[in-house]
Amino acid sequence: MANKKKSSGRKYGEAASKSVESAVRREKKGTLRSGKWGKGGKVTSRKQAIAIGLSEARKKGAKVPKRNAAEGNA
Repeated sequence: MANKKKSSGRKYGEAASKSVESAVRREKKGTLRSGKWGKGGKVTSRKQAIAIGLSEARKKGAKVPKRNAAEGNA
C-alpha cells in the first residue's frame, strides 16, 4: 500500500500564528468581537477566536492556506 508522505514545510507562517495568538488572548480578555468591524457579539468560543485570527492574518497577507468551501462564506 502506498503511504502518503508528509509535506515538508509549515502550513502556517509565523505571522499567522502571532495573529491567532493575539485573537485568542483578546478572546480570553473579553474584548474580541465577531462580525465586520467588530459590531457583532462577544466571542466566547476558542475555535471562533482562532478562525478570526486566521482571517485577520489572511487580510494582512500572511502565509495561511485558503479556506475550505465547507468552512462557510464570510
